[in-house]
Amino acid sequence: MRRVPHARGRRQAALNLISSGIDRIIVIGGDGSLTGTDILRAEWPGHVAALRESGAITAEQATAHERLVIAGLVGSIDNDLVGTDMTIGTDTALNRIIEAVDALASTAASHQRTFVVEVMGRHCGYLALMSAIAGGADYVLIPEQPPAADWHAHMAGVLRRSRDAGRRSSIVIVAEGAADADGNPITAEDVRKVLADEMGEDARVTILGHVQRGGTPTAYDRWMPSLLGHTAVRAVLKGDKDAQVIGVRRNRPYSLALVDAVARTRHVATLISDRDFDGAMASRGTSFVEMHKAFRRLSEARTHAEDGPGTKRIGIMHTGGLAPGMNSAAQAIVRLGLDRGNTMVGIRGGFPGLIDGDVSELGWGDVEGWNSLGGAELGTRRWIPGEEHLYALARSVETLGLDAIVIVGGFNAYRALQLMHAERRRYPSLNIPIVVVPASIDNNLPGMQMSIGSDTALNVAVEAMDRIKRSASASKRAFVVETMGRRTGFLALASGLAAGAERVYLHEDGITIKQLGADIDAMIAAFRSGQDFWLAIRNEEASAFYTTDLLTRMFEAEGGGLFSVRGVVLAHVQQGGIPTPFDRINAVRLASRVTDWLVRELRRGDATYACATPSGVGPIKEVDDLVDWEVRRPHDTWWMRLKPVMLELGSRPGLT
Repeated sequence: MRRVPHARGRRQAALNLISSGIDRIIVIGGDGSLTGTDILRAEWPGHVAALRESGAITAEQATAHERLVIAGLVGSIDNDLVGTDMTIGTDTALNRIIEAVDALASTAASHQRTFVVEVMGRHCGYLALMSAIAGGADYVLIPEQPPAADWHAHMAGVLRRSRDAGRRSSIVIVAEGAADADGNPITAEDVRKVLADEMGEDARVTILGHVQRGGTPTAYDRWMPSLLGHTAVRAVLKGDKDAQVIGVRRNRPYSLALVDAVARTRHVATLISDRDFDGAMASRGTSFVEMHKAFRRLSEARTHAEDGPGTKRIGIMHTGGLAPGMNSAAQAIVRLGLDRGNTMVGIRGGFPGLIDGDVSELGWGDVEGWNSLGGAELGTRRWIPGEEHLYALARSVETLGLDAIVIVGGFNAYRALQLMHAERRRYPSLNIPIVVVPASIDNNLPGMQMSIGSDTALNVAVEAMDRIKRSASASKRAFVVETMGRRTGFLALASGLAAGAERVYLHEDGITIKQLGADIDAMIAAFRSGQDFWLAIRNEEASAFYTTDLLTRMFEAEGGGLFSVRGVVLAHVQQGGIPTPFDRINAVRLASRVTDWLVRELRRGDATYACATPSGVGPIKEVDDLVDWEVRRPHDTWWMRLKPVMLELGSRPGLT
């Protein structure tokens, strides 16, 4: 059968749309889908005129649909759109990869074997680079930054060094589009042969293929696309003439001109083919470049500190509640610190351990495998010192000979550092650089969009809610699920949007009897109209009076037997997950920044008390302007922008 010319096909598409009364389209796809739709938009007036002339549509239809309005959402696991932080599907694909890499790592360790893993990414190395960081790989090959001509020897040297330091296995990640500087492809099989020839390794190849596209979407790939979809609907209803693609910047929707975004994305492939690799890397953004540098430093790090006049003793400890990813941060800090020639000292059990001198030096091999471990191998305590404890604390710091301290922790870490900063003039040994790396499942830390641990806790909560929803499939039932978060509503609101909740109760809003009455009316109306499940999420400190138990009993009583109600308190299960790729990557990013900052501080002889932020490291004294200490949350409650979206998605048409 003869192929229909593209122009004729688009005219037929225009006829089909107009016949159905459609002149606004939201396209979810890659650059091909977006480009094709934009061509249709540009040709639309010509198609309308031709269809009217031929009598295929009426004059009234032509007038009513004189132009086509489109908005684009990028669905691409490669995360290859230039100008956006993340594309739909990338986070889920990365989670699938890390599940496989973690499984391979345990297999490889038991047999002292090397695995070569090929991941997707023809022109974009995002999945390869980030999975290498999150999976603790030894080596990575990406299209944007081909290896040097001697990459065979270099890779073998990196793997030998890690084996000599005590590692039992090795992982090499290869992007499907990896090539050398001359454009010759480097396949996973090529890498396997190199390992066999250079090291005598019995390496095994695993090509993940389309498994990366499958599986249940992660929490991020639910709540963020919901926000993007909401923005896209508003964009097409507004009817802007210029086609837009809705991307992400700092967890907020961000509009880009569709034509420019697609052109810039395709230009990266041109830069790679023209061997302008610096340009290709720059096109991926500063974060991509930063993480590539961090991975190189970790994979090529010296495994032993070298004693000398410049050697410093740097302590690392945890403070506050447990946050998955604390181990990932500790591992990166130890190895990056050793690479800079410092002695790294692990402090066990938080501030009480520091006061008691419960410390030990940590070598490269001591933190092997920590990147994928939940919990906190150094232990953590919520207890922080008061003024009466500072003398003992200062004496311990002096006795241990610490030149700097890194605290991986949450709100209590900031509190402790503020107290020490105010009193440190009385204690000379406390005049050393001390920095906080933000880690908290509550995601309530000043200046942070996402703190270490919050993504893992969110995914654990959403997974639990998915199971709760399945448990109710055979009966009419409502659930009231309580999340952690203290007085910060991030976990409740984001998990509610990701899990499809009808209502979310937050400390930021409070709870009133009037609101509950309206919610009960809406719940009853929904069940009477045929709905068989209702989900309400309550932040643990949303109200001191309207507890989860009270809400459960109130809803049950008012339901009058139409449905049953169950209450579920997720509690500390949210702290116990294996860290997600995002939390591991975030930990490495912050650890790298903190290490660079410490090196500069120690070189200059400064003694700043500071905290890590998305843009760098800032003085702790600036935190007061960013946070409400009474309710323990930042002034910028960015997650509240999710609430209107959740309310609209959680309400049935015609029901309140």
